[in-house]
Amino acid sequence: MNPTPVGIDIAKSVFQVHYVDEETGEIVNRPIKRQKFLEHFANRSQCFIGIEACGGAHHWARELAKMGHQVKLMPAKYVKAFNIRNKNDAADARAIWLAVQQPGKPVAVKTEMQQAMLALHRMRQQLVKFRTMQINSLRGLLTEYGEVMSKGRAALDGAIPSVLARISERLPTVLVDTMREQWTEAAVQRHGGNRRQQVQGSEQPRQKLYGREDRQASATD
Repeated sequence: MNPTPVGIDIAKSVFQVHYVDEETGEIVNRPIKRQKFLEHFANRSQCFIGIEACGGAHHWARELAKMGHQVKLMPAKYVKAFNIRNKNDAADARAIWLAVQQPGKPVAVKTEMQQAMLALHRMRQQLVKFRTMQINSLRGLLTEYGEVMSKGRAALDGAIPSVLARISERLPTVLVDTMREQWTEAAVQRHGGNRRQQVQGSEQPRQKLYGREDRQASATD
């Protein structure tokens, strides 16, 4: 007996399922809530399930495969060719049902470990991008006050303590503190906790300076 083709349009809360009932020939296109999704397929005979390769697709493919179903993940651009009506959940599920029955190279279902490694790489890329953005922003802000440093992170690390000390004499404390905090966070991302201790150590002379200035201002008042 051939497995029943099924097209599934997955989403966050409600999934749309499309298939043809083998016994009655009825076309079934119905929504299923996320909590009832696996239960719907738990007691069914083997199905040939098509899912568009999108967020969460690999997880559901693994869960359905554990139940004995065949799962085929397909690229979105491949499925799109079979959607001949307005785009909605029912039409998308029907398009997936049509696409899964056609020959084509599927997307390999990844294991949890494979996805974990990809997640680590993606998170690292985001951290590097954010760190670069922080450094460039800090350079741009300091340029507005006549402080220009050489290119490279090492040059920035070497120059930033003296630069912040110079501008602290004429700029508001809250601005200098914010710049220092931004530099500290960027340094910690590169070097870890030891770098935070070094940065905090370099702040002590400045804190003493501000303490003296505050006392002088109070005495003047």
